[in-house]
Amino acid sequence: MGRYKSPPLPSSKYITPEGATALKKELEYLWRRKRPAVTRAVAEAAAQGDRSENADYIYGKRQLGEIDHRIRHLRKRLDGIQIVDTVPSDCKKVFFGARFKLCDAQNQITAYRLVGPDEFDFEEQNLSMDSPLGIVVMGKSLDEQIVVETPEGKTKFTVIEISYTDK
Repeated sequence: MGRYKSPPLPSSKYITPEGATALKKELEYLWRRKRPAVTRAVAEAAAQGDRSENADYIYGKRQLGEIDHRIRHLRKRLDGIQIVDTVPSDCKKVFFGARFKLCDAQNQITAYRLVGPDEFDFEEQNLSMDSPLGIVVMGKSLDEQIVVETPEGKTKFTVIEISYTDK
């Protein structure tokens, strides 16, 4: 078996204004602060002599590679991304940027916001539009039932609230 790894499926190119700001801040931090600091540390470690056994040098070079990889990724994403800052014409359905609540069979209510793949965060209850639940809930109306395949099996949810306002 070869080492070929198929490329990942392209993710959606939508982002909220808040998400775009966060990506820009991360890029700015990595480029202006983190990368110069690591570059200085690598240069200092290289000046100490034998690089083959210098842990600071080896770790710093690896860290620099990871930073450069993330910078390239952020620049590429920011170049091809579309910031969505408008509310859809039909606010009675779940679309990008919607805040919505789902109720399961045990009457447990969970709130989410449908966002782009670059800004999903379970702690913030930001759900990627490319996730299985995000795909299924897209375009659904109030009181509509959805079925999602979970590790425990198929789970039914009912959309009980949809909003496009902040919190």
